[in-house]
Amino acid sequence: MRAAWAADLIVNITDSGGHPVREAVVYAEPIGRPVPPETHVPHATIDQVHKRFVPAVTIIRSGTEVRFPNSDNFRHSIYSFSPPKVFTVKLYSGRQAPPVVFDEPGLVVLGCNIHDQMVAWVVIVDTPYLAKSSADGAAVIKDLEPGDYKLSAWYPAATFAPVVSQVHVAGEPVTARVQIDVSGSPLPLVHP
Repeated sequence: MRAAWAADLIVNITDSGGHPVREAVVYAEPIGRPVPPETHVPHATIDQVHKRFVPAVTIIRSGTEVRFPNSDNFRHSIYSFSPPKVFTVKLYSGRQAPPVVFDEPGLVVLGCNIHDQMVAWVVIVDTPYLAKSSADGAAVIKDLEPGDYKLSAWYPAATFAPVVSQVHVAGEPVTARVQIDVSGSPLPLVHP
């Protein structure tokens, strides 16, 4: 249930040319106060469809259990060598692999031992205030308590270096604009 004082933060993400950026992640961390505790184990799903991870970019709160169904009719093997979560899921098809809990914040890059072109990015954060941009470049972080926040935005790149700014949230929706350099990104489609 939404509290009467909660507000949404609308983040418009563009590239250096002013074009909207889809698949960017944003998250807000309260300044000077703790984040609300998690009351249940959150879940997310990253499917495998036509030799691709779907979605290619995911943002989750630490402690989230991620499920990896395989919707292809052949086997995949998922792995990560990223420090926040090192794991390997052996070859499987026609079923869902055991879920993996992502409990440390940071960036995890997923791959498939069988299909080298398969890659996905999972951003794990220690805040419930998170979102991903849609085709119009907008991401909506819902239900923020009034106060100041550190706002971070990131798009797949060689390093995990979010663009950081500060925003103030009162009792009404707030709009922020963020520009991200997408020139070195491995994602092929940036503009809608």
